[in-house]
Amino acid sequence: MSKSPSPRRKKFRVAALLGSVLAVATAAVALFASVTPSQAANIASQPDTQIAVFMVPLTLLVLVLLFEVARFAWRGTLPNPVPARANKRALLPLPKQDR
Repeated sequence: MSKSPSPRRKKFRVAALLGSVLAVATAAVALFASVTPSQAANIASQPDTQIAVFMVPLTLLVLVLLFEVARFAWRGTLPNPVPARANKRALLPLPKQDR
């Protein structure tokens, strides 16, 4: 009897595959366009480009965090906190030292 992966796992595989293909395609386009690191550094020396390179990922990160907080809040109740595990070493008596 074989088990098939859950639909959520299949979606993750598809997303990972698409992300990898997109990264390879972007690198291939950059190679074909003859974009070298020195040319990219010249482009990035402009203030507008530097701001965009910093702010776009930061804005996306904040939006993703807001989405996750909203998703968690809309789900309803918060999960119960897990009780702390007892540290067994702390409960053992200390060995007596010979002097």
